[in-house]
Amino acid sequence: MANRSLLQFLSCFSRTAVGNAGLRPFSSTAVCRATFQNRNVVERAHSPWTLMAAVCLQRLPVISADCSPIEQQFRQMMHQMEREKSLLSDHELQLLEDAERMSRKQADDYDSEGEDDHGDQEIGLRHASVADADQDLTSSERCLADSLVLLAEQQVGGEPVWLLPQARWQEGETLRQTAERALASLPAAAGLKATFLGNAPCGVYKFKLPQAARTESTVGTKVFFFKAVLSDGGPPAGPGGPLLWAKRDELRRYLKPAYMMKVDRVVLGL
Repeated sequence: MANRSLLQFLSCFSRTAVGNAGLRPFSSTAVCRATFQNRNVVERAHSPWTLMAAVCLQRLPVISADCSPIEQQFRQMMHQMEREKSLLSDHELQLLEDAERMSRKQADDYDSEGEDDHGDQEIGLRHASVADADQDLTSSERCLADSLVLLAEQQVGGEPVWLLPQARWQEGETLRQTAERALASLPAAAGLKATFLGNAPCGVYKFKLPQAARTESTVGTKVFFFKAVLSDGGPPAGPGGPLLWAKRDELRRYLKPAYMMKVDRVVLGL
C-alpha cells in the first residue's frame, strides 16, 4: 500500500516536470505592451493631421520705453530738485537760448535778419528721419522701444496670408529643426540670426479643412509654435516685401482672429 502511494506521487511529479520543460513561459503584459506599441506606430503612420512648425521670432526692445505718468512726475521732481541746487550747464543754457529764439519768432515784431535757422532745420530733419524709420514695416530697426514680431506672407489655399514663418514637418527631423528650416528657407530672411528658446513647442494652433476638402487621410493641420529672439538683423526686405516687423498691438491688422488668439499667448511681453 505504501509502495503504491509512492509510485503515484513520483508519476505526478514526472508529468509536471515534463510539462514545465516543454512549455515556454507566457506573459500577458508583454503581449499587451507590444500590441499597444504596434498600434501607436500604425496611428502615427496614418495620422490624418498635417504637422507643421512655426517660429515666433521677436526683436526685443533696443532702447528704454516711454515713461509712465508716475515716472514722468518723479523725473520732473528730481530735475527740479537738481536744478534748484546746481548751476545751469552749457546744454541747459543752449536750450534756454533756443526757447527764447522760438518765442521771438512767434512775436508779431520779429525780424529774422541775423538769425541762424540751421539749428531748427537740423532738429526738424532728425525728427522726420525717426518717423520715417518707424513707418518702414520691413525694417527691424523700427520702433526701437517696442518688441517686434516677424510675419511672413505665405500662400494658403492659393490665397496670400500673413503668418508666422512656418514649414511642413518632414520625416527624420525634430519639430525644432522644422521651425529652423522655416526661417532659413525665407529668401528675404537670409541675413537674420535667431536664438531659439528651448527645444519644445510653446503653443499649438489646430484647424480643420472644409468638409468638402477632407479625406480619410487628411483632416486638418496642427502648427506647433517655437519662441526665438533676433540676435542679428539683416537688411530690410524692401517695399512690398514678403516680410514685415509688427508690434504686438499691430498684429491684429494682419492675422486672422483665431490664429491671432494663439499667437498672442506665445509672444513675449517685453
